[in-house]
Amino acid sequence: MAAWRDVPKTEWRRFFDEMSKLKVPGKWAEIEVAAPEVGDQIVAEKLPVIGITYDSRDDLLDVALDRANRLIRHPQAIDVEEEPIGIVTIAVLDDEGARHIIRLTEPLTLAP
Repeated sequence: MAAWRDVPKTEWRRFFDEMSKLKVPGKWAEIEVAAPEVGDQIVAEKLPVIGITYDSRDDLLDVALDRANRLIRHPQAIDVEEEPIGIVTIAVLDDEGARHIIRLTEPLTLAP
């Protein structure tokens, strides 16, 4: 059964650095954006993940997919959905109230 957990802002950089070390590149993902003014939209469909990084200096989450980058400025909250075998979804709330949902096509297991 999947469960959601909040990733504290103090851990964002380390969390995404750890993801990069554990072969996020090579995984595939899609990105959906749910925003009050436009509704739900798929902005990237099943593309290879190049990397996901958080830049604390610019307060920017960069989701790099093959042929598509999603820059999420000033994230307010980051939650992950985990199944017993790993992370399947990353949800990011930005400062304008839009939710960016990154769905991995196969779970990613992080070190404890």
